[in-house]
Amino acid sequence: MSPEIKIVATNRKASHEFFLQERLEAGIVLQGSEIKSIRAGRISLAEAYIRIEEDEAWLENAHIAPYEQASIFNHEPRRTRKLLLHRKEIYRLFNQVRQKGVTIVPLKVYLKQGRAKVEIAVAKGKKLYDKRQAIAKRDAQREAERDFQRNG
Repeated sequence: MSPEIKIVATNRKASHEFFLQERLEAGIVLQGSEIKSIRAGRISLAEAYIRIEEDEAWLENAHIAPYEQASIFNHEPRRTRKLLLHRKEIYRLFNQVRQKGVTIVPLKVYLKQGRAKVEIAVAKGKKLYDKRQAIAKRDAQREAERDFQRNG
């Protein structure tokens, strides 16, 4: 029996910009007004990334819009948020990030049993020719599907 999962935000540019390798699920430490904004779907991962510092993982540059009803108790939209991971996972991620061209990117934010989770992935940057190959492959796939539907 799988728990109910509601995807709130996805980072669609991540798969275009990076080769995605290992994926992990992490919890996020949030304030009250932040979780209300996330439940309303007001979060953006477009420029977000993960930083590992002093045995802790941090979500940087993710934008969670202010919650209107929070008035003076609102949060800073782009503040740094701590991620909840096991220490062994953090060490493994840190060792992988030390390699040249490797980073950690958030892929999606979702609600799982009422708690906000973020799916992160170890990613290696694509070169321009890799991106062009991916676009050409995707276009060829679409064209083949269209031909199949017309003639099918």
